[in-house]
Amino acid sequence: MSTTQSDGIKAALRGCRPAEIEPIVVDAADLESTAPEHLRDLKAEFSARGYQPATLSVAARFDGGDTLATQREADRLRELVRAASFLGAGRIEVRLDEVPDRNAAEPALSALAERARREGVELVRVDDGSSAA
Repeated sequence: MSTTQSDGIKAALRGCRPAEIEPIVVDAADLESTAPEHLRDLKAEFSARGYQPATLSVAARFDGGDTLATQREADRLRELVRAASFLGAGRIEVRLDEVPDRNAAEPALSALAERARREGVELVRVDDGSSAA
């Protein structure tokens, strides 16, 4: 274990300079696929046009009381966290529209926030604007 302490973000920012690239928000509904080969091509096309995905935006659809449907939605959202990370987006916005039972969705959302953190992506819940991470 090292006894020296890293400067963290300060050291990384020290040599930063502006880039000729435009940050964009990508709507998950517009993704044709989350397959790695598709995302790789999409990322290259964004870069060629001067865009950098900053945020992946997704609408979550949790059906209250149906455990299997909740699990399927959690699996879909995990795929989108992976897609956000692969595209280089720093955050994923999860919009919670009409969630019949928010208590049933909370464990899935907490696990999703942890997964996002491990992938280097900030999860932001848009329902109340608070971060779930």
